[in-house]
Amino acid sequence: RTESETMMGLQMELKQASEQMMEFANDPMNSIMLGGRSHIALASGCELFMKYITRCFLELPDFNACIAQIISRGQRFSNISIAARDRIATTGRAFVRPGATVLTHGWSSVVSSLLIQAAAETHFEIVILEGRPDASGAKAAANVYSKAGIPTTVVLDSAMAYVMERVDMVIVGAEGVVENGGIINKIGTYTMAIAAKELGKPFYVAAESFKFARLYPLNQSDLPSLGEHVKSKLSFVDTACWIATGGAVGKKPTETDNGKSKQNVMDGLVSMPPEVKVENPLCDYTPAKYITLLFTDLGVLTPSAVSDELISLYQ
Repeated sequence: RTESETMMGLQMELKQASEQMMEFANDPMNSIMLGGRSHIALASGCELFMKYITRCFLELPDFNACIAQIISRGQRFSNISIAARDRIATTGRAFVRPGATVLTHGWSSVVSSLLIQAAAETHFEIVILEGRPDASGAKAAANVYSKAGIPTTVVLDSAMAYVMERVDMVIVGAEGVVENGGIINKIGTYTMAIAAKELGKPFYVAAESFKFARLYPLNQSDLPSLGEHVKSKLSFVDTACWIATGGAVGKKPTETDNGKSKQNVMDGLVSMPPEVKVENPLCDYTPAKYITLLFTDLGVLTPSAVSDELISLYQ
């Protein structure tokens, strides 16, 4: 409950709460706990809610009435955000045709909801990239799509162009949808979009409107700083090593007196010398020209319509 007695004080409290949430999300340890996701959706959601609050101040001069309206609008904002996923799934599932093969990337709750709803009416297959470095695609396949009874194949991230020729469409989520109609999403999305464009495959994006961000990147260097704290912690494992393949490939590592491998503390771990830099970007920017349509709670949009919707949201 607020301790403020003026609208200005209340606005400052709400702004401080938004800043605290952003600080929590930006903290290295908390970011790892949150799965390494970007803070773009959180930032745009907070900014949009603060816009609602400012509008409330202008409409209701009475302080108590204003507080009641803010609580009501906050609940409505939350309900709209929760319902957005189902609305998007209802809209987008019609694009999944019987017998289709859908390629996706990462673990998006919006995309998984859409595909599960589509599977209730249509038989199709999913091809999903493994989603390094956090194996988000493999986790989605094991924990979501397999349990939903959808035929699913996991492939290497580096095989996205190889499998693109046998899929019918691509559906991905988004960490943020920017002003020019492009998206910011899990690393590898840009590469996937280029391959889809080259092979004539439709590239669809499913995202809630609160992820519409007032950003205008022109290239990858324009993205907000993301994942700086995990870049140096990325390790590489030889998945064709003796341990990973159950002894089918390679040689059994020799052991020391304490039972550890002479070469590595962890079997299969590739140790990098100090001269080798390791870079682990979390997200990339996909320009609007590679996107066919966006499935949103505002309806099905073309990339060029995003700027108009942003204007409407922030009016």
